[in-house]
Amino acid sequence: MSAITNRIAAGEFNPGDKLPSGSELITEYQVSRMTVRMAMERLKAAGVVESIAGSGYYVKD
Repeated sequence: MSAITNRIAAGEFNPGDKLPSGSELITEYQVSRMTVRMAMERLKAAGVVESIAGSGYYVKD
């Protein structure tokens, strides 16, 4: 979760940007699908990202 938050804070992802897919994150960070799902749900609960069904996760304003 902190890796994605750091990338957002660094300006790599701006408000409205779509985050990489779960598959891409799994490959990039060498973690399980469950780990990615949990991280995305934590970011969502923290108000950092929003999910759009069938589309993915996007950085919130």
